[in-house]
Amino acid sequence: MRATFVRHGQSTGNAGKPSDDLSLIELTDLGWQQAREVATSWGETPTLMVTSPYLRTRQTAAPTIERFPDVPVEVWPIEEFTYLQPSRWNGTLSSTRMPYLERFWSAADPTYCDGEGAESFATLLRRAEKALERLSALSPDALVYVFSHGQFIQAVRAVINEGHLDDKGKMERFWKKGAPPAISNGQRLNLHFGSKGWREQQVLTE
Repeated sequence: MRATFVRHGQSTGNAGKPSDDLSLIELTDLGWQQAREVATSWGETPTLMVTSPYLRTRQTAAPTIERFPDVPVEVWPIEEFTYLQPSRWNGTLSSTRMPYLERFWSAADPTYCDGEGAESFATLLRRAEKALERLSALSPDALVYVFSHGQFIQAVRAVINEGHLDDKGKMERFWKKGAPPAISNGQRLNLHFGSKGWREQQVLTE
């Protein structure tokens, strides 16, 4: 089977605007443009579409859903990685959070959870593994478009490409200060599942 993961279009959070609810962050005008470009670029009709429960992914998927109205749509727990406790950090700027982000990643403790509403890096990896497990159980001829988030898609890549590393090893390679996002807004990750398991086919930016 084949699965194409798509990161949502540019959101207000990506544009630097603070939010009080991470699940309700919306697309910017540019993000909507990226969503429409994704919808028009598909070369095949999928057998299934999957989105995270977060608004920005559902908005990104909307033009594609409109293009393929007869294709079923499911919501899976493939939302973004929240590793700082939301009640302490919602509404703050990224510059304010940066020292705490650095501390989280430099500690490289995959079992650490910052508090209610946050999750550990190990939990993120388990969610990625579960998503791949669900996809691999589909028909061998299935084609699924999966609308998700940058760090979740990055975790999917880590599960597939860094199987020789334990959770800590994956975490140490996951985030570098000042590095550009591993998955850009609107970028795709094309995957194929066959007799030898999962493999990455290519990454395209639309």
